[in-house]
Amino acid sequence: MSSYRRAATRRNIVLMIVASTLLLIWVFPLLWAVIVSLKSESEVLAYPPSVFFEPTGKNYADALFGDFSILSSLWTSTIVATATTVLTIVLAVPAAYAFARLRLPAKKTMGFYTLATQMVPPVGLVIPYFLILNKVGMLDSYEGMIIVYLTFSLPFAIWLMVSYMEDIPFEMEEAAFLDKASRLQTLWHIIIPQVRGGIAVTVIFVFLNAWNEFLFAVQLGGNNVRPVTVAMYNFVSVEQTLWAKLSAAALIAMLPVVVIGIIAQKQIVKGLTVGAVKGGGRR
Repeated sequence: MSSYRRAATRRNIVLMIVASTLLLIWVFPLLWAVIVSLKSESEVLAYPPSVFFEPTGKNYADALFGDFSILSSLWTSTIVATATTVLTIVLAVPAAYAFARLRLPAKKTMGFYTLATQMVPPVGLVIPYFLILNKVGMLDSYEGMIIVYLTFSLPFAIWLMVSYMEDIPFEMEEAAFLDKASRLQTLWHIIIPQVRGGIAVTVIFVFLNAWNEFLFAVQLGGNNVRPVTVAMYNFVSVEQTLWAKLSAAALIAMLPVVVIGIIAQKQIVKGLTVGAVKGGGRR
């Protein structure tokens, strides 16, 4: 028995060392960005790097209120990400319900098409999106950016929500139908309350993806619509890169994502494991 305990203890120690090492590897870039953001530009470029220095908050003030302020871009990202999330949920919930519970013609084909849209490389869509938005006069506009974000967030949301709705016992709907409830009433009063956790997970993932998106933002935005992921590059030029201010701006832009992640970490884990155990629902 003692040998078994010693083996278990050694195994736990090894697992803790491996986990700590992986955590350190993941956290190190973030810690380095925090350190750089608290230095002056001269201290950042000093060689060898200075270990001891006097921290300054000037870089954060410049990032928010300086010549290259990202404050308006934070507001732009908030508008785009929030609008994208709301529209995605409004459209994804009934679409996922239809895929999960209704007998539709060409249901498998439509489901495969919905999933296949997630497999298209985004870089291959940039030029078509640019040409389309330029043609209809929606380039560098909130509407155009939201529509583009909706095209890749909606299939993901439908795919995620279907997994939740398939877990609901079909008998709950049958009971509602016996009480003369319509399909829409059943969706609103029976299905949605049962998948509130799934909706919360979908909201989190869609918002984070829209907030962090860069490729479409840099190509389809401009002076009017400039998300924070693009605005940070104001601190990068041909002559020099303002590393301290860039790090401060990156940390400020990261803060909403980190806060949401901390608050909703349980829901995120649940979203990552959805579908591992299927319930008793049937189509």
